[in-house]
Amino acid sequence: MRVWVRGLVAVAVAVAFGVVGGGGSAGADSGGPEADLAYHGVVSLDHGRIDLRVTPRNHGPSAVADATVRLTWSAPLAARQQLPDGCARLGVRVVVCRTGALAADGVGERIGLRLRLLGAPSEVTLDIGTVWNGGVVDRDRGNDQRRVLVLDTGDAYYF
Repeated sequence: MRVWVRGLVAVAVAVAFGVVGGGGSAGADSGGPEADLAYHGVVSLDHGRIDLRVTPRNHGPSAVADATVRLTWSAPLAARQQLPDGCARLGVRVVVCRTGALAADGVGERIGLRLRLLGAPSEVTLDIGTVWNGGVVDRDRGNDQRRVLVLDTGDAYYF
């Protein structure tokens, strides 16, 4: 498992900084198979504690072998976090998670995170976006990139 997480982080870093060729990066127009990734879910903030559930979806027409979603917070995360399998910390404010295989017009497994922020800000923004999409072309980038404002009320914010 530890080797896999290091590999995920290496791929995410390489894609984020343009080290890997365009075929694997989100939104690349390589002329390959097309898929339309989207993320829906719910997030809440309560005294610096975040509860996030994200469900990846592929609107097709092609299947996606695997993808990586990046979750970026406007406030720094606490130093110690308990992350589920398939997720890795990628900096002070960033977590990346694999989606797993996504069938054409299929829904993936829900990704659930319980995180702690450094301190207790009254609000944060969450940026969600595909950082790696397994080499498919996604011409509709509007539904795989989200920005959500989350107030420290304990209320659920849906996206």
